[in-house]
Amino acid sequence: MTQTSQTIERTEVPLPPARRDGLATRIAVWSATHRWTAIGVWAVLIVLLTGISAVVTSQQATSLDLGVGESGRAAQVAADAGHPDPVVENALITARLGGLDAAEADAAARELVAALGALDEVASVGQPVTSQDGSAVLVQATMSADEDAAAAQVSALEAAVAAVQADHPGLRVEETGSASVGVELDDWLGTQLGKATSLSVPLTLLILLVVFGAIVMATIPVVLGLSSVAAGLGLWAAASQVLPDPGTVTDLLVLVGMAVGVDYSLFYLRRFREEKRQGAGDTAAIRVAAQTAGHSVVVSGFAVVLSMAGLFLAGDSSLAAMATGAILVVLVALVSSVTVLPALLAVLGRWSERPRVPLLWRLSGGRPRLVPAILRGVLARPVAATVVSVVGLLALAAPVLGISLAADDTQALPQSLSTVQAYDRLVAQFPQGAPPAVVVAQVPAGEEAELRTQVAALGRAVDAEPTRFAGSAAPWFAPDGRTAVVQVSAASQGQGTEQAAEDAVTALRETVVPQTLGTIEGASADVGGDTASGMDYAANLRRATPIVAAGVLALTFFVMLLAFRSLAVAGLTVLLNVLSMAATFGIITAVFQGTWAQGPLGFTSTGSVVSWVPMLVFVVLSGLSLDYHVFVVSRVRENARLGMSTRDAIADGVSRTAGTITGAAAVMVGVFSLFGVLGFIDLKQFGVGLVVGVLLDATLIRLVVLPATMMLARRRLWWPGLGGQLRSAGR
Repeated sequence: MTQTSQTIERTEVPLPPARRDGLATRIAVWSATHRWTAIGVWAVLIVLLTGISAVVTSQQATSLDLGVGESGRAAQVAADAGHPDPVVENALITARLGGLDAAEADAAARELVAALGALDEVASVGQPVTSQDGSAVLVQATMSADEDAAAAQVSALEAAVAAVQADHPGLRVEETGSASVGVELDDWLGTQLGKATSLSVPLTLLILLVVFGAIVMATIPVVLGLSSVAAGLGLWAAASQVLPDPGTVTDLLVLVGMAVGVDYSLFYLRRFREEKRQGAGDTAAIRVAAQTAGHSVVVSGFAVVLSMAGLFLAGDSSLAAMATGAILVVLVALVSSVTVLPALLAVLGRWSERPRVPLLWRLSGGRPRLVPAILRGVLARPVAATVVSVVGLLALAAPVLGISLAADDTQALPQSLSTVQAYDRLVAQFPQGAPPAVVVAQVPAGEEAELRTQVAALGRAVDAEPTRFAGSAAPWFAPDGRTAVVQVSAASQGQGTEQAAEDAVTALRETVVPQTLGTIEGASADVGGDTASGMDYAANLRRATPIVAAGVLALTFFVMLLAFRSLAVAGLTVLLNVLSMAATFGIITAVFQGTWAQGPLGFTSTGSVVSWVPMLVFVVLSGLSLDYHVFVVSRVRENARLGMSTRDAIADGVSRTAGTITGAAAVMVGVFSLFGVLGFIDLKQFGVGLVVGVLLDATLIRLVVLPATMMLARRRLWWPGLGGQLRSAGR
């Protein structure tokens, strides 16, 4: 008998007693019977947690906090020794039209020197420098603040430059530099992300109106999602005092918080409404929803938490901070769904179908027709369905074999920013060489003289290789004489400056430093600088990615095994996760390393994928995709416990959850797509990756690969847990 002709009445065939007394069920029943107490406690708790962010300012990560590897150690040792790290801002003078008026440019340059030099925020101002062709004049100002404090003071320099610009309207007088670019980029990102976040709420509500067809049921998930995000932000403000925010945690927290907060509520509400439509009272419907959807929410929540925890294995403070923020908001959403949601249903259950949205309400009550039709073919020919779908996923994954990972650079910055445009003009007029490598050495007390001797030896070794090094600057020694900092420049010799700089860092680390500074017993000698930092960051990602992936997959297997007591279900979950991720990364590679999608998606290809995107997409999707995977598998197992055959259990379980899963996926896609349309290539790649992954999981994986592989494993599908019970019952 097929699922289209078989109807299981839950009121006639109750769930096994073992499921009745679970913790989630007991909490739900208490919450429903003490509804106002539960709602009041929850409201007070949300207000208190949200209020943390009003009294505690989130701690922002400094460049030292974000350092990794040898370059991170070098920066920390230099900073501890008091080595100055000046921030230089550039004031560029060019003509708006035609050639540059030399006399007016000279006058503007003198005004810049005077105006900048009078500022307390400026330590020194260099003399104006004219480009080789005479079309630009550059004035450089060294700020008195270090890199981490410069952002708060750069506005004074910008005001001085703007005043000179106002006095010379015929010229283009503009400022650019690491501090000014960073400030404008942060402001731009804040505006863009604010728009995306504000649009996500009405978009989510619209999708939920389509799913439920009734205003009350559509509003509850949005309220819980927003409250989870607000409380999560408060918790993160406190947690950031230990793990400072690299600048991306808040965005990820909002992204994940809205997705899981809405999804968890959606699962619960759909099952509650289903039971109500079968004639159950509010309390009975809440009990069944807790036994089924509530259990799925708990499993999904812990799966997401453990997936995010995999980022701690990366040994990167920025990824650890993002993991912490995401975990906090998921836990808030999980607790809210299990505790206060039953109370809200007890209060609002009578309005579960009201106020109705006329056309949408009729659509929400129908049984899906397309899904059963697809499943009939898949379950009739599971081998063919598995082979065809897996081959299709592998074809989508093929481009990942040519993936090129690259760190962020100025090419990826939004070209609409005035400071970025100024930087491009600056580089065109005054070509920048590669940043120097920074050698930092520290010796024990009593070795100060030997340190100076070896620093001199380092300088001679650098001068002896003119094809590799352009020379070294005068060394800096700490007041106590135990720390030395030497800047070494690379010689390009016809090759790209970036490659030359990387070769210089490698040579310093492998030969020059070990043979000089490395000969002092008990000394530390590290090579840092911008180039070395980029190399170390990429190397750490290459090292950490397989570790994080293996850790997340192992934790996923463990959670599924613990939840379903089935080796087959746990193994299939991991296998499908790998297939889905591979296809997602293949699509990301094809889209962003090529040029064919530039127009529709509004970006300029850099020929690479941002290095941190694959790892973060993998971890986030591994957790979020398990939401509806657990929901579907739980419904299939519920059917098996009720006596259905494997075929009917799969067909009925996938069909009955189709509307819920489609709604949950639509919410995720809607929220994530808002980040995919941002002008910043990092967030665009991240958003598109999440959208692609969710779409693959919610369609091809859920409707074809999952039911087909479960059908193939039917004899061992629930072994050793439920399988033994079914065999002993002769099913």
